[in-house]
Amino acid sequence: MALLLLTITIGNMGCYHKKTPSTFRLPDSIQEAQISRRILPTKDSLVFQQQANDHNTWHGSTNTMDAFAFRVKHHYSQGFNFVVREDTLMLLKQQPEEAVNHLKTDSFPIAKGKSLVVADIRILPNDTIDSVWVHIATEDYTFGWVRERQLLKKVDPDDPISQFISLFSNTHTLFFLVVISLISVSYLLRKIRKRKANIVHFNDINSFYPTLLALTVASSATFYASIQLFASETWREFYFYPSLNPFSQPLLLNIFLVLVWAMVILAIAALDDVRRLLRSSDAVLYLCGLAAVCAVNYIIFSVLTLYYIGYVLLLVYIYYAVRVWRRRHSDTFECGNCGARLHRKGRCPNCGVMNE
Repeated sequence: MALLLLTITIGNMGCYHKKTPSTFRLPDSIQEAQISRRILPTKDSLVFQQQANDHNTWHGSTNTMDAFAFRVKHHYSQGFNFVVREDTLMLLKQQPEEAVNHLKTDSFPIAKGKSLVVADIRILPNDTIDSVWVHIATEDYTFGWVRERQLLKKVDPDDPISQFISLFSNTHTLFFLVVISLISVSYLLRKIRKRKANIVHFNDINSFYPTLLALTVASSATFYASIQLFASETWREFYFYPSLNPFSQPLLLNIFLVLVWAMVILAIAALDDVRRLLRSSDAVLYLCGLAAVCAVNYIIFSVLTLYYIGYVLLLVYIYYAVRVWRRRHSDTFECGNCGARLHRKGRCPNCGVMNE
């Protein structure tokens, strides 16, 4: 079962970033309207010149364009800060028109981890590769041009939340998490079966918080993948301008952030109950098992939801988890010999003693 699960998940991860949007996705016009309503009061990092004809023109651009519309559609603008994620980012020393017209040009590399800022943006309609060129200023006071497509492949927004999102959306990271999680779960199950210790869903403690935490992680992963699937532009806006405030984003992101905060609160509640109900050694083993189950839930549901399997699986998982917990904790009797909980009087399945 573990090998089968690993094979299916790795096969799906290969298309994690290449998954095409669903035909039932939220229209871009609705998503852009939501984004516009959010940024209109503050204008975010928009830096534009107001012309006499009331058109917004980027400084140095070859074409007149609406800067606000560009900000809404591309999610960044002049003055936006990036940090290099890949090994090197190549910047063009000359003007972008020279590269488009196949003239002789020169470029220079920017190392990984360097900070960048958007100094200018140009639209070159005759560029068949990418019409958007971005003028970049580096922290070493050097300037260069790069196509938008090449830029966004190798940088992250200069925000720790954005970089965290990028890290956990990386295919290699997901592969590493799958392998480590499966090894951890297999090892913990083996240890727990030998010691007859507690583990969520199988031999759970008398607290619903661990089960509820695992269910919340699965629901959050499903909802996270659903936003990517049906409202990709809304998620991209959050990626460029992240926030931990659950009431400062569009509705879908508000729900997602509420689930994230619920996970934090439930984790604290589960930790407190585990500490109260188990001895130190058993508590550490139980918490490791709970963390492994949550990690597996995140990987499975975030990947399989992109292929609509996650929705059915989530319903089955919720039914199974709640049913198992209720069955195990609806017992009203306790064995007089070993203390095991019993559903009815009679022979104890744990030690074999008859309870009258």
